[in-house]
Amino acid sequence: MRDSTSGFRDLSPLIKATLFAILAIGAVVMILPFVWMLSTACKPPSELISLPIRWIPEQPVCASNLQELYQTSPNFNRYLLNSALVTVGRTVGQLITCALAAYGFARFKFPLRNVIFAMCLGLLMVPFQAIVIPEFILVNGLGWHDTFAALIVPGTFSAFAMFLLRQAFLQIPVEFEEAAMIDGANPLQILWGVILPLSLPALAAFAVITMQAAWNDFLWPLVITSSPATTVVTVGLALLQGQRSTPFNLLMMGAFLASLPILVLFVVLQRYFIEGVMSSGLNR
Repeated sequence: MRDSTSGFRDLSPLIKATLFAILAIGAVVMILPFVWMLSTACKPPSELISLPIRWIPEQPVCASNLQELYQTSPNFNRYLLNSALVTVGRTVGQLITCALAAYGFARFKFPLRNVIFAMCLGLLMVPFQAIVIPEFILVNGLGWHDTFAALIVPGTFSAFAMFLLRQAFLQIPVEFEEAAMIDGANPLQILWGVILPLSLPALAAFAVITMQAAWNDFLWPLVITSSPATTVVTVGLALLQGQRSTPFNLLMMGAFLASLPILVLFVVLQRYFIEGVMSSGLNR
């Protein structure tokens, strides 16, 4: 098998330098918002609108802003905990439902399989804003308004996660499953004992994408919750905005705290995430 990096090594030094320059510029553009967020989080109010713009605060007040954040929003830790519970619940739910659906589409033949799979993928083209009202009516009719069930259950399936896992399952040789069947394993045992352990890169990509989406969800929690007991951190940050003025230093401090879990998750799973995305191609 040809080394995937051999093509890059064959490029001329000028092309390599150009590619590195483009990547460096892209990296700077991506990092700048985080640097500005951290800088603003450590600024006193007098420096928020000062000109010229200063990336490094003249009088850093990180600890003071952190303390003021919790004075302004005393339930902020509760918001973080609620987001963590919703994220874990949705991720586990999607792992169960999407893995089962993906394995069925990847290995079992049944009537209209491709049509049903295409309909599932069609859900990706439906914006959530188009179904938020029917979903609210349904969830409210079940008596789940302002509960964790309303936050978690509707998000326990994702067409994209199912597609990602299906593509990963298709790349696993059928011989592994046949060997397990000879040993007496049923399809569920094969899925959980053979297929999923062999799909760790795809599962890492699935975990990062799913947890990031669940952690950053804003519209649905805003619609379905109304008490601090179920408010998630994205809605909690929005509550810091005032009608006439907004403490941007406190808002950025809260955004920094809310970003840390996802940043840590991505750093830990970065290698597997990239490998999983690359390996989950468009195989049929």
